[in-house]
Amino acid sequence: MAAMDIGIDLGTTSILVFAKGKGIVLKEPSVVAYDKDADRVKAIGEEARQMIGRTPGNITAIRPLRQGVISDYLITEKMLRYFIQKAMGRKSFRKPRINICVPSGVTAVERKAVEEATYQAGAREVFIIEEPVAAAIGAGIDITRPFGNMIIDIGGGTTDIAVISLGDTVVASSIKVAGNDFDQAIIRYVRKSHNLFIGEQTAEAVKIQIGSAYPRPQTTTMDVKGRNVITGLPKTVTLTSEEVRTALQDATNQIVEAVHGVLEKTPPELAADISERGIVLTGGGALMDGLEELIEEATGINTMTAEEPTCAVATGTGLYTEVMEKLGK
Repeated sequence: MAAMDIGIDLGTTSILVFAKGKGIVLKEPSVVAYDKDADRVKAIGEEARQMIGRTPGNITAIRPLRQGVISDYLITEKMLRYFIQKAMGRKSFRKPRINICVPSGVTAVERKAVEEATYQAGAREVFIIEEPVAAAIGAGIDITRPFGNMIIDIGGGTTDIAVISLGDTVVASSIKVAGNDFDQAIIRYVRKSHNLFIGEQTAEAVKIQIGSAYPRPQTTTMDVKGRNVITGLPKTVTLTSEEVRTALQDATNQIVEAVHGVLEKTPPELAADISERGIVLTGGGALMDGLEELIEEATGINTMTAEEPTCAVATGTGLYTEVMEKLGK
């Protein structure tokens, strides 16, 4: 591999760039702040994320990817170009070879759009990789052997579930329920049960601090600030971890059902491998407390989370070429 070959995890909520020999060189939110009046991009990444919900009328914070799919092509291309340049530094003259990853459920048209945007952003060559395969490599699973491995990658916009053997996906399912849906579920619950409007960042903080997918022996609480639905004034309420679990139940159950669905379609030999080797969780959503227990209880299969779940896809995308060379592909 040449000096500057990079792997990009093009996520709904964040973009990670992996450079060969350096590891993850960049991790920023996939948000662009756009000035409608001047028709130009004002900020990209972390700087733009801080503007969400806090901008004057003429500036909007856009997430150009929705549920793992490009919803705004031009802005995605600008964002990609910015991240590629930032990751490579100004001094590089050669165009990089880029591995970029997409959810397993995308259509040929959506896949083509990602490829085009990456070429436009300055790639010399582009390889499109399926998310679960990248996640498995990044989680340290040797996918080149003829064994069944089950991976559940819970991102921001999509959850990808796949059974992988010999470097390829055997059975897969991609559902549009993931981290962002956890946040939205918390927002809805707080509005309904406490008459309180809270923002996305607050909901995410609740999810991270006291969110859980499985009943816990002790209840934890957290004070949440927002705006009272009735009076319109700022107000603080105390949420318990048990409440948050109830709020998230719908979304977490959908993930469990999708896992069941994939297991039902898995050939018996591979299913036997999985029950022996266990299920591996990756993606930012995997950090949710209690997901392992929930899936384990529902399937009877030992479930564990990869070491650095948020970086697994980006790392796997970057290492994909080497792994495939081992298989002779």
